[in-house]
This record gives sequence, C-alpha cells and structure tokens, in this order.
Amino acid sequence: MTRELAKGYEPHDVEKKWYAEWEEKHYFHADATSDNKPYSIVIPPPNVTGALHMGHALNNTMQDILCRWKRMQGHNVLWMPGTDHAGIATQNVVERQLAAEGMDRHDLGRDAFIQRVWKWKAESGGQIIGQLKRLGASCDWERERFTMDAGLSKAVRTVFVKLHQDGLIYRDNRLINWCPRCHTALSDIEVEHEEQKGHFWHIRYPVVGEPGRFVIVATTRPETMLGDTAVAVHPEDERYSDLVGKKVLLPLVNREIPVVADDYVDREFGTGVVKITPAHDFNDFEVGLRHGLDKINVFDESGVINAAGHQYEGMDRFAARERIVADLEQAGLLDRIEDHAMSVGGCYRCKTVVEPYLSLQWYVKVGPLAERALQAVKEGKTRILPKQWENTYYDWMENIRDWCISRQIWWGHRIPAWFCDHCGGVTVAMEDPTSCSACGSDEIHQETDVLDTWFSSALWPFSTMGWPDKTPELERFYPTSCLVTGFDILFFWVARMMMMGLHFMDQVPFTDVYIHALVRDAHGQKMSKSKGNVIDPLTIIDQYGTDAFRFTLAAFAAQGRDIKLAEERIAGYRNFCNKVWNAARFTLMNLDGFDPDGITLGELSLSAGDKWILHRLNETARLVDESLTGYRYNESASALYQFTWSEFCDWYLELSKQDLYNGTPERKKTSQYVLWYTLDHLLRLLHPFMPFITEEIWQALPGSKASPTIMQAPFPMPADERSFAQEAAAMERVMEVIGSIRNIRGEMDVPPSKQIATILSCANAASLELMQQSQSAIVNLARISDLTIGQGLEKPEDASIQVAGDVQIFVPLKGLVNVEEEEKRLSKEIAKIEKEIDMFSKKLQNPSFVDRAPAEVVAKEREKLAEVTGKKRVLEESLEKIRKLR
Repeated sequence: MTRELAKGYEPHDVEKKWYAEWEEKHYFHADATSDNKPYSIVIPPPNVTGALHMGHALNNTMQDILCRWKRMQGHNVLWMPGTDHAGIATQNVVERQLAAEGMDRHDLGRDAFIQRVWKWKAESGGQIIGQLKRLGASCDWERERFTMDAGLSKAVRTVFVKLHQDGLIYRDNRLINWCPRCHTALSDIEVEHEEQKGHFWHIRYPVVGEPGRFVIVATTRPETMLGDTAVAVHPEDERYSDLVGKKVLLPLVNREIPVVADDYVDREFGTGVVKITPAHDFNDFEVGLRHGLDKINVFDESGVINAAGHQYEGMDRFAARERIVADLEQAGLLDRIEDHAMSVGGCYRCKTVVEPYLSLQWYVKVGPLAERALQAVKEGKTRILPKQWENTYYDWMENIRDWCISRQIWWGHRIPAWFCDHCGGVTVAMEDPTSCSACGSDEIHQETDVLDTWFSSALWPFSTMGWPDKTPELERFYPTSCLVTGFDILFFWVARMMMMGLHFMDQVPFTDVYIHALVRDAHGQKMSKSKGNVIDPLTIIDQYGTDAFRFTLAAFAAQGRDIKLAEERIAGYRNFCNKVWNAARFTLMNLDGFDPDGITLGELSLSAGDKWILHRLNETARLVDESLTGYRYNESASALYQFTWSEFCDWYLELSKQDLYNGTPERKKTSQYVLWYTLDHLLRLLHPFMPFITEEIWQALPGSKASPTIMQAPFPMPADERSFAQEAAAMERVMEVIGSIRNIRGEMDVPPSKQIATILSCANAASLELMQQSQSAIVNLARISDLTIGQGLEKPEDASIQVAGDVQIFVPLKGLVNVEEEEKRLSKEIAKIEKEIDMFSKKLQNPSFVDRAPAEVVAKEREKLAEVTGKKRVLEESLEKIRKLR
C-alpha cells in the first residue's frame, strides 16, 4: 500500500523515530552463531569525557557507511562500540569538581577518589554515545565496552603479567615527558606542540687549563645547564679536535665536565658545540648513555630547582632562567642573545610546558614486538590505505623506542606489582599476593602508578570480544575487517594494536587500516577554539539534518586530502535531501493503486527511456560498490548524486510523465513499475550514506517487502537484466539533441512557456530512424510546436544552429531572437572550438606522439580533429548568415 509523504522533509522527527525503532528491534546486533560471512569493525573508543567533534563525525560516518553497506550485502556485521577511561582527562574533570568544593584528591584518599570518579562517570560520562546515535551510528550497543570494565581490566592484567614473564616489561630510570602540574608522565601524543618566539643564549664555557680560551655553547634553556655533564663536538670538526678529551668549567656551578666527540652534533648549526644534559633532553640522554655520562636531575616534580641546582634551589624553572641569564651576564660569560622560533610542548590537558624528566618508570621492550608488526604490513597481512601512510608506519616501527607505560595518577588500571619492604623484591601476579614471591615476607605494598591509557587501548580489538576467555565473538569476528582512524594515532594506537594482537592472538588485529584526513574550515585552516572557526556537528545536525551532514562528509572525503568544510556546502546537500524527497513524492503520487508484486522487468515492454535509466542504475550500483570497496567515499557519493539529480530527477521523471499522464494502460503500468523499481534501488544505494530519509521513503513504497527495514534489504549489485548498453547509448544521443535545443532556448532567452519550431537534419539513415522513434520525447521535453526530421536538410536563413553528434539542429530565429546576441554567441562558440582544433593539431604534429602512440589512438585523435573542424565550418556558415540578417 502506498503511503503519502509530507509536503516537505522534516528530518528531526524522522531521525528520532527510526533510530528508536532500529535499537528496539536489535537491528544493529551481531549474531555470533550466524553462518553469514562476518564483517567486524572496532570503534576508536572516544574518551568518556569527550563531546562529538568534526573528527569523530567524519570517522564514525565512514565506519557507519561501511557497516550499513556490508549489512545490506548479507554480512554478519559487528561494529563494536565503547569508550576509553581517559586517565588524565577524567581525573582532571573530577579534580576540578573537588577544587570547587575546596578539596583535592589527597583529602579524599585514593579509594574514595576513585569511587568519586566512578560516580561522575555514571552521572555525566559517556555523553558522546548519545551524540553518536544522533549521527546515525549503527553500533552494536548491546555489546558496548569500557576500558575499565571488569572484562577489559582482566585482559589488561593478563597482558601485563604475561609481558613481564616474557621479559618484555621492565622498570628503569629514563627520560619521559613530564607534566609539572599534573605530576605524571605523558605519552608523546599527549604533548601538544606550538611555535613560540624564544631565544638562543650563547654562553662561554672556559676551557680548563687554558686561561682565556672558551667554547661558546648556544641553548634555548639556560636553566638546564645546571645539570650539564659534558659538552660535545662532531668527531670530524677540526676546529675542536684538540679539545676532545679535555674539560671545560661549567659556568656558575664551577664543575669540570668533559668534552666528548659524537656524531649527533651538527657542525653547521650554531657554533658546533653542544651542551649535554642527559637528565633534561631526550637526545642528550642517548649521548649520555653512549659516553657513560652522569645524569643530574635539577628539577623536582613541580618544575622547581632542587638541591642539585646549588644557589638556585627552590626557584621555579622560569624564574631560575631569568636569574641564571643575569648572573652569566654579570660574570662576563654571556656572549650574545639571538631571537629564535621554537616548538614548545605543553600538556594536552592543562597546557603546562612539559619537561623532559628523569624518572623511575615501567617500560615495554617493544623491539621484538615491533619487528613482527612491521613484517605483517610488509607481507600484506594488513593493508594501510592510502598507501603513502605505510612509509610513515615503517619509519616509526624501524626507529621505535621502548614504551613508557606508567602514569603517576590514580584513575586507571593500577599496575599489578608489589614491592617487598624486607628484601626489595618485586612480585607481579594475576591475583593480589599476600606475601613476597622472593622472600615470603608479608611486608609488601602495591605500586601506586597506573598504566598508560594506550596500554588498555592497544588490546581493544580482542579484549572487547572477551579475551582472555575463549568466546564466540573472538572465534567469529577476530581478526576484524577494517579499522578507520586518523593519521595522528597511527603510531600511538594502530601500531600498538598490531604489536599486541600479533603477540597475544597470533594474528593481525585487522586486515585493512583506512587513514582519513582532517576536517578543516572553509579556508583550509585547522579548526580550533582559539581561532573561533570550530563547526559543531550537533549544531549542524540541528540545522540541516543528519543525512545532509553525513552526505557532505562522504562527498568531500577524497583519499589523502583534507576536507574543507563550509556551511553552504552542507546546505547544498540539504537541498539534495529535498530533491530525493520531492522525487519520491512525485513517484508515490503516481503509484496510487499500483502494486508491483508479481511483476518482473523481463515481462515488460520497456521504452528507450526505461532501458536507459535501468542501465544507468546498473552502472551506478557497480561504481558505488567498487568505490566503497576501495574506500573512495567521495566517488561513491558523487556517482549517487549525479544519478539521483541529473539522471533520475532531471531526465527520467520528465520522460515518464507522458506515459503516466497520457500513455496507454500498458505503458502507464510499465512506467510505474520502472519508477518504483528505480526509486527502490536508489534508496538502497543511498541508505549507507543517508540512513534516515531512505528508511522513511522506503517504508512508504508500495508492495510487499522481504525485510522489515531497509537496513536489511539487499544492496543493489550490477545485474544482466538491467544491462542495456546499446539502447542507453542511443538514448543519450537523443538526450544530447534535447539538451542542445534547450541550450538554444536558454541562450536566446526563450521563456519555457513558449514553444518553438525545430528542424533536425540527420547525417545518415540510422540517425534519422532514431530521431523519428524518439519524436514524442523530443517534442515534449524540448517544448517544440513544430518538429521536422529529415536527412540532409537545408538550414533556413534565419536559424540558430547546434550540432549534437551527427545531427544538426536548426531553430528558426524569426520572432525569437536578438540577432546581435546570436552573433556574439556564435563568435564565442567558434573561439572555443578553435582552441580545441589547436590542441588536437599540435598533438598530431608532434612526432613523439604520432610515432609512439598506438595506431587506434592516433586515428581517434584525427577523428576528433575532423569532427571539431566540421563543427567550426557549420558555425562559421551560420555566423555569416546571421550577419546577413542585419
């Protein structure tokens, strides 16, 4: 039964209605016992503190398109959702609440504080899940996970214990990124860098035993010189070769430090002499290891100078910088100061300048894990797309450093290690021990540090499916099919999932990794609150509807290219939604009383227009499936837009009107069926991109349905019954003629209501027959009062001319046209064709093209040249005749 659609599409009620229906009917739920081919994706878990931003919107729209497409293809689809506990971010949220109450976490104590965080999560955390639902995300919400839930916590502990047993987890004093405000180590991705104006201070270090001789060292951080344990020069730098092995006097501190030779030094940069501070610079740390240098930490955990800083003890690091510079100048040891732009790292949460800091931390020895993850991509077990990101992955994995996994906060997975107060031994165990595993003493205490959030996230593809237990989900859906993520976490998350998946599951965690680009503003600028150019996805959804927003993202998601997003583009695709809606309303209004059940294409006598639209539908289905297979979202969206707007709406709906309104009962029935059939298939092709509007319209279509929702209806694939290449090509020649007549009307400013006389002069009998068979369509769509079709017909004196293939189109101008304007138009057309003639002529005069190109290619170019030359001759004749009308 046909249901009438509202006059205009109002997305918000439709979206709310259908999402509730989909959830209630469990349409997103994967069946671990199904024999259907599995397809699985794990969501990059958003922070539990997060709100939907453009990166989330793009990432999850891409995933949803894939999941809905595969679901319609009959796959057993698991889209595993969940959120990340986001250790530092979440702890900061709750600490701010406590501060507002005049307390801090230490006032509560660890256990009470953690209970407070869990309370916050229950009441306020995870708002992003509701926002993802507004985006239309078809995740299996019944399987939603959280990185701190019991099952995932068990997986985390199992991995830590096993890696420790394998000798791949150790504890050591090394340099880490340290936040002096949050008092914790940070991963590299948690450090945000920005360009700032700074200085190079050039300092004189006296050479010991050589009065009056100095080496000049340039530094951007004078306060760290308190911890210098050497200066370094390049081993091949002749300027300083005699100094290697000697000592210099560290200014202000008056401590003798050696001069060492190391390839790390860039001879061309600065003075070619570098201060080495192993406890406060990552590169210096490595130099220090190579030369056995002391590591002197001059800061405490708050960035305040400690006792190693002598007279500067107790001063904040930046206050100490000013004092040190002043003292150097007073001592005559400050050579000069230069302006210098520098990249300064800040904590991603509190923005405090991060300090390279020597600290006792837990590490994963990643070398053995990385080698296997590297080979898996090189051997094609996992593809990274676009392919250029493979080189970035290789570079990271081949130069990987051990991973600091401990964090000095309370919210997170507490490290399962116990220290013995009696013998100093360390016990790592799955169950909480009551005594030391080395000496048996019960005087033990647990490590206070928690694990880096990325540690639990690295297990996400298999921990979410129930590992370490053997579950039906693991058996059915691991390894996952695809991961869609941003390039910024290719190393921090993707590489670590690869390492952990291979080590614990003996399989890669996903077969494809699709790396998407950034969503930027209309001018290509990165969105940021400080610039005021952030576009809020929820505001966009409220204003334009989810489907328009999703289709916009897909339409601009070209591989390897950032998306420049402007509201007017989204408004344009809202118009596209309206176009689909209006086309559906027209179709449904003309299907009143029509029942498609029991009718097949094969039994119908199809017109040329019917065959053309079915063939174009077939080719569109082919293109959409091929481009989605290759993650070319923009190509899929472009094909659907073109077919919907230009072919179905602008052409076929118009072609069908004659049969619907004035045709025989048989022709009307055929047109109704092809309309219904095409709209039904088009909605199914559009559904992964525009889920809400397609469900609403599809449910209104007449006829029985094999599935209760369009989500489960088969995705259209190319079919022989819709393949009419020859007939479609002929129809497109007719459409070219109609288009040419319309062009003349438009250029001559003939109003649509005014009918015109037209003459078609065909070059051969085949064209003549085609035009005669298509006379009715030409007359109706071009609004012609008098149509003459013949072969070799003469052009009237006062006629405008267009050429469509081998058909010349003459439109008498008397009473229709301004002669001066027509003269201008023809001159412009001739100039355009002359450029084409010049292009083809140059190519055919080029010996390297004529001699090397295949003969058929050269012949084709000669045909094109002959065609445009002939077209120019016809237009010149017409111009000459127009001029005679003056």
